[in-house]
Amino acid sequence: MARTHRCFLQTSWLKDQSKRAFDLVFSLLLLIIGSPLFLLIAIGVYSTSRGPIIHKQIRIGKKGKPFYLYKFRTMEKNAENLLQDLLAKNESWKKEWQAFCKLKNDPRITPFGRFLRKTSLDELPQFWNVLWGDLSVVGPRPMFFHEIEEYVKEKAKKILSVKPGITGIWQVSGRSLLSMQERVLLEEQYVDRRSFFFDMKLIGQTIKVLVFSKGAY
Repeated sequence: MARTHRCFLQTSWLKDQSKRAFDLVFSLLLLIIGSPLFLLIAIGVYSTSRGPIIHKQIRIGKKGKPFYLYKFRTMEKNAENLLQDLLAKNESWKKEWQAFCKLKNDPRITPFGRFLRKTSLDELPQFWNVLWGDLSVVGPRPMFFHEIEEYVKEKAKKILSVKPGITGIWQVSGRSLLSMQERVLLEEQYVDRRSFFFDMKLIGQTIKVLVFSKGAY
């Protein structure tokens, strides 16, 4: 029994190291090759709205560890403060937010930011998160603490047992078109099915989703 347990731990360790090696190589190549695009997007954000170029949010990572997630800013300055006012004034928006934690026609999003979200280019800075070890290229979508508390609940230990990712099963299965309850079920499926080949499959499906911008807003 002890020998079997050791073999399991060794296999799990090797899988984690292989995944980490892939994450480092993939992210480093993308950051180097995509650096001109990063510069163009930064200029676009800076010249079309007031506020910082990079927006950071606290998300919950593996084993419940909080970290700063980085994105190109897509909303107006003080967007977080504006949200509560919007939800208080519009009941339909409040219900939409409670179901999806997003608003399809969010008035806080800038015109350039809407383009970035539609193409998912706003998420490119997250490859720095991968290099720093907060994220993996593929994994459950990193959540806010209140999302875990309200929607994930007893499944949090399982979903947070692996490192969250930039893309994953949620992103290729409908993304923002899915409710939070559906998202949690999908993330749980990923934890059960995770493997190198499944990750490669999800990366391939992500490229297809990005081309057609399905479920992005």
